[in-house]
Amino acid sequence: MNILGLVVFAILFGVALRKLGPDGELLIQFFNSFNEATMVLVSWIMWYAPVGIMFLVAGKIMEMEDVGILFASLGKYIMCCLLGHAIHGLLVLPLIYFLFTRKNPYRFLWGIVTPLATAFGTSSSSATLPLMMKCVEEKNGVSKHISRFILPIGATVNMDGAALFQCVAAVFIAQLNQHPLDLVQVITILVTATASSVGAAGIPAGGVLTLSIILEAISLPTQDLSLILAVDWLVDRSCTILNVEGDALGAGLLQHYVDRSESGSSAPELINVKRETSLTQLQAPPEEGNPLLKSHPGPAGDAGAFEKESVM
Repeated sequence: MNILGLVVFAILFGVALRKLGPDGELLIQFFNSFNEATMVLVSWIMWYAPVGIMFLVAGKIMEMEDVGILFASLGKYIMCCLLGHAIHGLLVLPLIYFLFTRKNPYRFLWGIVTPLATAFGTSSSSATLPLMMKCVEEKNGVSKHISRFILPIGATVNMDGAALFQCVAAVFIAQLNQHPLDLVQVITILVTATASSVGAAGIPAGGVLTLSIILEAISLPTQDLSLILAVDWLVDRSCTILNVEGDALGAGLLQHYVDRSESGSSAPELINVKRETSLTQLQAPPEEGNPLLKSHPGPAGDAGAFEKESVM
């Protein structure tokens, strides 16, 4: 099944329905109702997900000849994801923030410690959004019109942690099935992970659902997703922390450029005021200068002749 093709078709079909105007409203309402019914079914399935995952993992363990290899591979997968998230979150993103703003990025991160802890606890960037808005506005000085525009978009679109996790998971499943990856397949993983992470929902285990698109793109079995779900409770928390951190730093970058543009636009006004003041001082009347000078009208009746006042 070509899942990526279905996603592209769904996007184009939705744009076409919007172009129809009132004629397409009936079909849009049908799809909205269908989506609501699907979400109810998903909520029922999630209650039985732990039991289903347990049997899926048990079946995968029974297929393995050496169980130790499976657990060692899962341990390496977890460590690779956590290490990648740590490097990206503690080095790459702060370095980008420092290069563009020349400010201490870790002082900025200290102001959002509470939202980061909330992201680790809830594993949901959408649930962390209200607290993130409050912290970046009150502790990091980001204006409301910037935070309330950038952060909601980032919670939906900016998924650095999910993209990194999906690439590592795809390579892990390929190695588990002893499926070699060539350069074209690696590039396919990178491009598909970037595109699918944009559409991932900001909810727990949202990136696992879009991981099937990557596996289909490089012809890998999707039933191995059960192994990813078994350890996703830990990996997804670090993904959420990285997603939330990237959103906050993006808002801080935009605030820096807004402040710099405002300060640059106010400089010419100060220069003009200074010039006007200096010209006013140069045009002062001569009577206010030396009191010893007295003006007398000349022969032509003008005040051009000055003589020194006699001092006895």
